[in-house]
Amino acid sequence: MDSKLFFAVTAVIVLMIGYGPYFKDIFRNATKPHAYTWLIWSITQSTATAAAFYGGATWGVLGLLAGTILVVCVFLLSLAYGTKDITRSDTGILLLALSAIGVWWLTQNPFLSVVMVTAIDGFGYIPTLRKSWLEPWSETLAFWLATAVASVLTILSLGEINWLTAPYLIVLATLNTLVFSVCVLRRKSVPKPNRTEVLV
Repeated sequence: MDSKLFFAVTAVIVLMIGYGPYFKDIFRNATKPHAYTWLIWSITQSTATAAAFYGGATWGVLGLLAGTILVVCVFLLSLAYGTKDITRSDTGILLLALSAIGVWWLTQNPFLSVVMVTAIDGFGYIPTLRKSWLEPWSETLAFWLATAVASVLTILSLGEINWLTAPYLIVLATLNTLVFSVCVLRRKSVPKPNRTEVLV
């Protein structure tokens, strides 16, 4: 099997394994995804997937496409099962993201699209990072670790590593690791909620 295809397929498998517990925890009301974060990611990841295809990502598009589908599913679930702790700053970040995406649609510049969606995606992590700091038990650790690993595998599967294919994935790997790390560190000082079931 071609090594690029191997990494792409492995990335998809890791994503599916990582999202399994996350979906389970959502339905248990143990994990409460932030709707604004996941809406931003739905838009940015689909845009990044298109840009990566344009940039020659070849097999690398598989991981991005699978991730996009799963992100949209979490966003839809967050409308019913997500956190209700939405602040004015969260709303401001969402409006900033939507306006920046509108600017890209008007310019139709693929390089600019990658820069903008990467920056916007980074801003999209702010509500979840804030929630993870305050409620570190409200996230599924295995999910964030799996998505970080899947991002690295997707980078390894890219047909071409360039400014259209790599930056978005590098940011994903970095920030997914950051969310994971924040939850791990904060769980040491924040008491576990009194639930019959807790996150793993």
